[in-house]
Amino acid sequence: MALSQIESLIESFEKDASLLEPENFDERADALDFIEFYIIEPLQFYLQSDSEREELMRLKSRIETLKLALGRIDDKLFEQLRAEIISGECRGKAFEDLVGQYFDIANLDSSREGYDNLDVFINRVLSNREIPEPTREPSPEMVSYQKTPARVVFEIARKVGFKEKEVFFDIGSGLGQVAILINLIAGISTRGIEFEPAFCNYAQDCAASLNASGTTFINTNACEADYSDGTVFFLYTPVKGDMLQQVLKRLKEESINRPITIITHGPCTTEVIRENWLKPIKGNNGESQLAFFKSI
Repeated sequence: MALSQIESLIESFEKDASLLEPENFDERADALDFIEFYIIEPLQFYLQSDSEREELMRLKSRIETLKLALGRIDDKLFEQLRAEIISGECRGKAFEDLVGQYFDIANLDSSREGYDNLDVFINRVLSNREIPEPTREPSPEMVSYQKTPARVVFEIARKVGFKEKEVFFDIGSGLGQVAILINLIAGISTRGIEFEPAFCNYAQDCAASLNASGTTFINTNACEADYSDGTVFFLYTPVKGDMLQQVLKRLKEESINRPITIITHGPCTTEVIRENWLKPIKGNNGESQLAFFKSI
């Protein structure tokens, strides 16, 4: 890309007043991504090889000023949004309406792979803390933590239609996003089961900082957790092999006492569908989509 093209792109962003409007988070996130990958990276290449250093440094300064301006808008936006949630008045439909000001959450496609700007938005809403490093070595059958895309969580809430007294479990809850989001969206009690203590403590701190009092995180092995008050269980393939079979055996035992719902995402779906005590009720049973099961 020629320097004249880079300067023209910078100027177009500088003149786009819509990026300064707080409600245009999605467009602002796209702009920042574009700046990072299509302007800053080429400019770095020129800085290493081009003799026009004074002009390059001037362009770099303009980019940094632009990024700071857009970043300040987001900082103020998320400070305001977190304050609304902490007040306790932003639960259930009020929380969905809040997110709906920035994204079309009624038409999210959970089957799409990867993350998007909704994930960036939810990450900033739920926490302003630094993510901790793991402190324990997982067993071979524990799957490395990967965040559940936010659009998947909104689809879970929409399709389950949670009732007031239900208790939702996220098995392998990691940094706590699913359990906290379900609490905010549905207003029900949620539990997170997590083996890594640093992740568990992080998640509990996030819930406390948002006044999400109905959310609890338990630092334990999923095979040994107490599921006695759960009615809906989510597995984003937290474990595999014998460990997965042990968890399913525990859930089967719970289903003797009351009907339960199991929701899966990822490779564990192909294992869960083989359980003869469960009946598929919604969704495609492929790995890339949510699958819903009821105990028989």
